[in-house]
Amino acid sequence: MKIQDLLKKDLMLLDLQAISKEMAIDEMITKLVEKDIVHDFDIFKKGIMTREEQMTTGLGDGIAMPHAKNIVVAEPAVLFAKSNKGVDYQSLDGQPTDLFFMIAAPQGANDTHLAALAELSQYLLKDGFADKLRAANTPEEVIAVFDAASEKAEAETVVAPAEGQDFIVAVTACTTGIAHTYMAEESLKKVAAEMGVAIKIETNGASGVGNKLTAEDIAKAKGVIIAADKAVDMPRFNGKPLVSRPVADGIKKTEELINIILNGEAETYVAKDGAQAAASEEKMSAGQAFYKHLMSGVSQMLPFVIGGGIMIALAFLFDNILGVPKDQLGNLGSYHEISSTFMKIGQAAFGFMIPVFAGYVAYSIAEKPGMVAGFVTGAIASNGLAYGKIAYAAGGEATAGLAGVPSGFLGALVGGFLAGYLVLALKKYVKVPRSLEGAKSILILPLFGTILTGLAMLAVNIPMSAINTALNDFLNGLSGSSAVLLGLLVGGMMAIDMGGPVNKAAYVFGTGTLAASVTNGGSIVMAAVMAGGMVPPLAVFIATLLFKDKFTDEERDSGLTNIIMGLSFITEGAIPFAAADPARAIPSFIAGSAIAGGLVGLAGIKLMAPHGGIFVIALTSNPFLYLAFVLVGAIISGVLFGYLRKAK
Repeated sequence: MKIQDLLKKDLMLLDLQAISKEMAIDEMITKLVEKDIVHDFDIFKKGIMTREEQMTTGLGDGIAMPHAKNIVVAEPAVLFAKSNKGVDYQSLDGQPTDLFFMIAAPQGANDTHLAALAELSQYLLKDGFADKLRAANTPEEVIAVFDAASEKAEAETVVAPAEGQDFIVAVTACTTGIAHTYMAEESLKKVAAEMGVAIKIETNGASGVGNKLTAEDIAKAKGVIIAADKAVDMPRFNGKPLVSRPVADGIKKTEELINIILNGEAETYVAKDGAQAAASEEKMSAGQAFYKHLMSGVSQMLPFVIGGGIMIALAFLFDNILGVPKDQLGNLGSYHEISSTFMKIGQAAFGFMIPVFAGYVAYSIAEKPGMVAGFVTGAIASNGLAYGKIAYAAGGEATAGLAGVPSGFLGALVGGFLAGYLVLALKKYVKVPRSLEGAKSILILPLFGTILTGLAMLAVNIPMSAINTALNDFLNGLSGSSAVLLGLLVGGMMAIDMGGPVNKAAYVFGTGTLAASVTNGGSIVMAAVMAGGMVPPLAVFIATLLFKDKFTDEERDSGLTNIIMGLSFITEGAIPFAAADPARAIPSFIAGSAIAGGLVGLAGIKLMAPHGGIFVIALTSNPFLYLAFVLVGAIISGVLFGYLRKAK
């Protein structure tokens, strides 16, 4: 696929009227909406503006490439616009912008489309190309400029570097991997050729790694240029002169970067050791570091929670449908063969949940050497080991020695951080001869990290087990006012930032209660969490339905998509409305979500699945009442939001 296939004639604006950056963006998005390329103005604009906040897409030389990869894009397309007056687009060079390419990529854009967009990025930096576009007065002339550039590119041949010629390697990457990645690549190629330098460039784009650097390439290179706004594979450059800059410098300060390598001014890169990792973390606040490591564990744990939890829930569901004799109710969930099979599979997945959580918390802190110790602490928290006289027989006599004391999710939380920071300390303070450096990361650190954290966990497990048991007893005994208050709290938390840290905290708490309660019919907390999370998107739909004069046509269309998001427990569907009017939207959403969660707590409804919305509604203890409570919360939030919002 060529860029001409995406650059449609009916999507061109050859006399853009906008006089400001936001007006230009609005004018281009409006055209995309009119041509049914984009289905929701606000959601797509939010994606565009989020990208602009990271770094302006005004690339200088009068060119801007605003772009977004978004669920509301029906098909990939590129809109070309030309301003005869120029627009202050806050470009990298501070000069007015007159050529615009707005890229709309669907959420599932394939490699072919992304390659075409990369081709566009490369054309724009070729000598004389932009001036030819400025001279074009019709869509046909614009396409002809691209056709001519395409033919020229196909005719070009690659010339091998001459013997003795300076050779440099580079990596380019931007956050979306659509535009800046390839513009930096083209700029580096162009300037290197002008300077007589041979260069090989690896691109880390949305379609994956292109032109990957080999170990031989890196070894031969005089130095390395990293022009990237996201993490790239760095350890392979250990010992090489390296300069690392934002991707924008790869586009605009290309000659400077190449000269840093050629003049021997680049510092030698040393792969991170414990001291460097600690120094990097010191730049974050304690809260930021805690949240980063916690979310690393949670993100890896969730697939096990969701897969295992739903399998166990289905085991109970099948037995309930097929029927179990009263004298066999103790085997509910495993009585019939199909239920027993689902139960075993679910328990196998669930068994990995806590070790995976602790392992990846430790990995986030201390990288691979910390993972082993983290998994071990998670296994101890899950299965239980502890020092001392802690296991009591029925008669009250204590038995000494090591005994099974599972501390569950809370124990794994403490254990993961303990493992990570102990191994990080070992990485920093344990010094070995250079000949043993290779063995340090694969033998010394995992071995001593496991010994130290394992022994420490034997003591940690005692208090954490007591806390975990008390918490589980409290949750299992929830009824009346305590269940209502907890439901109000976690339900409201789900709507505060809709996918942010507060929302995630409530969700993590809910999934943590699920492990201990799934065999008792599920968790009231998890049910309240999911109810609270379903409310905001459904409230958006209700508000756009009842208060049509207060929303634009695009917003009302977005309200329809929020039905699916709400029913699917995708709280993030309401974010564009909350971002556009936070003072009215967020309090309205919190009110309905809290009420829905409180009603669930009041009725004592339990949920056995950690996700799924309406698709797992049969796994609640009272599906119809549960849906009714979600609807009540959505109506309250929707009416409040619609009433408070100002008319358009």
